Amino acid sequence: MLTKHSILARLLVVVMVGCAILVVPRPSTAGPAPDTEPYVKYYVVTARHQGQPENLTEIARRFLGSGERSAEIYQLNTGRVQPDGARLTDPVTLRAGWYLVLPWDAVGPGVEYGQLPAARKPSAGPAPTRSPSARPDGSPSPSASPTASRSPADGRPAARCTATTASSSRSEWAQLRMAADSAWTLTRGNGIKVAVVDSGVDAGLQQLSGRVAVGADVTVGNGRGDEDCLGSGTAMAGIIAADDSVEGNPVGLAPDATVVPVRMVRSSGDARPADAATALEVAVSTGASVVALGSRVDLADPAVAASLATVLEHDVVVVAGAPVKPTTLPSPSGGSRRGALVLTGGVGAGGQLAEKYLDGAVEVVAPGIEVATLGVGGGKVVGNTGTEFAVAFVAGEAALIRAAQPDLTAAQVEERIRSTADPVGGQVAEGDPRYGSGMINPAASVAPSVEGRDPAAAEANRGGAGTLIAVLLGLALVFGAGGFLAVRMRRRYAA
Repeated sequence: MLTKHSILARLLVVVMVGCAILVVPRPSTAGPAPDTEPYVKYYVVTARHQGQPENLTEIARRFLGSGERSAEIYQLNTGRVQPDGARLTDPVTLRAGWYLVLPWDAVGPGVEYGQLPAARKPSAGPAPTRSPSARPDGSPSPSASPTASRSPADGRPAARCTATTASSSRSEWAQLRMAADSAWTLTRGNGIKVAVVDSGVDAGLQQLSGRVAVGADVTVGNGRGDEDCLGSGTAMAGIIAADDSVEGNPVGLAPDATVVPVRMVRSSGDARPADAATALEVAVSTGASVVALGSRVDLADPAVAASLATVLEHDVVVVAGAPVKPTTLPSPSGGSRRGALVLTGGVGAGGQLAEKYLDGAVEVVAPGIEVATLGVGGGKVVGNTGTEFAVAFVAGEAALIRAAQPDLTAAQVEERIRSTADPVGGQVAEGDPRYGSGMINPAASVAPSVEGRDPAAAEANRGGAGTLIAVLLGLALVFGAGGFLAVRMRRRYAA
């Protein structure tokens, strides 16, 4: 009897040890997470070089052999947060300690190779002093406008034009409905440039400080776009990238993105189709990966449509207002098309449409009626209505997606915007010709579960499932072996 019990005990020990081997997690062989930061050539800006303040033209001449290549350096670095929290927004203004990414063929003393140090969140302090004679490519230019006077305060032209007209009432419903802060745990749009094609942007506003590049003014051929006297472009920029430096004022959807203003609206408020067509191509040439078109861009004009077709050959998300009249748009089946066009409708808090859009033309909707926006001349918050403000919300969402998922193509960004939109009112699941896919949802659009589960979470789930299976198998072995031994012992006792 003692021998039988000893054999049974030994068998149970063997079974339990086998279960323990199955259950105990094995050390991961995957190693540390791969380093996703790229290795680049870069240069650390010094206070002075050969007794003179550093500028992009001189740096390009020194390391690339030609001052004309300063535009390449500008496009590689504009919008990126620097170690002191500021950003490069003017080609002629550099700060000591900034890291400038250089083209691959840069050579010379001072050129380094490696990963850029992480930058902290940009400060809400005043923007660096800018020279009034800078062009987007870093070369000198004449005055931005023949009718502009210089402001002694910041060196930017003080435009003489009619002030913007907008309601003094304000409502926070739009920003509350967007709930962009729910997306900010994943991304705030850092490193993404959003071109605003409209009336320019007032870069002097506190909430836009350091977030507006010089841009361009195509109405005069060689001007800058970082001033605005009509207000619509500034309002759009505020919806996209305004920060929280002014308590109680609305914050943009992507407060760490950089706005590139491209003015195609004259100070009188008039806009020529030729200027709009040029502005589209200039917007892409600045390196912007998202382009927001103001209401004065007429997609039905042949010249604008031709430029739009050219723009969509690049991997860029173009956000425009849904048409209100018959319009021929570039075909999405074109072999050279790499970009995406998102046609947007504006709605109010109750779902009412801002305009009578063509049936079936709207892809998504966003707030466009009585939206709280920034006004020019001090940044007073005003209530505005118009499709261009809905366009700005969608552009801000696109910036968040492009920052969170930089590997997505423009078409995939468009699909995320549409697939994560919320139904409006009694909208049915398959869509509504008035609202398209519905109201945009910024937080849902950047969630990793949009296109399949997050790989890390999926791996963890697989690991958890494997452990559970091992436990169940172990228990089955224990109970099976125990039952088998019990039957054997019962038969022996009966014999």
